Amino acid sequence: MTSPGLAVARSGATGLVLTRTFAAPPALVFAALTRPDLLRRWHGAHGWRLTECEVDLRAGGTWRFVSLGPDGAEMAMSGVFREVVPPMRIVQTEIHRGWTDGAALVTTELAETGGRTAMTVTVEYSSPEVREQALRSPMRRGAGEAYDRLETLLAQEK
Repeated sequence: MTSPGLAVARSGATGLVLTRTFAAPPALVFAALTRPDLLRRWHGAHGWRLTECEVDLRAGGTWRFVSLGPDGAEMAMSGVFREVVPPMRIVQTEIHRGWTDGAALVTTELAETGGRTAMTVTVEYSSPEVREQALRSPMRRGAGEAYDRLETLLAQEK
């Protein structure tokens, strides 16, 4: 099941664009996307929890997440921040443990509209095949559920 608030579309040969609007200002959304204490409260699909969360939020800084899910499943991902412009833009690499096809480049942009924040996440994969593999995975459902959890957190933090 996909979250009704999340839109996912192909872009070019290797890209995906995810869009979602949140009822919170960009500064709060940015904080929730970058602060480990907040990330631990929402990151991941239902049944998953972030057990390790390291964020060195600066250009050249690294990040690393490890999540545990149903039946002891584990997912680890990491990357390097290339650009950090609070509270409007983050550019980072992302690689999941086990990926052999290179890192994805993820650009997150936040724009305020009428007291709400429109978030656009553009993901450029290393090849069209890797993008299609991501689309066949439970990525849409997982991202949708995670962003639903983020919406709940933002409402609590206002």
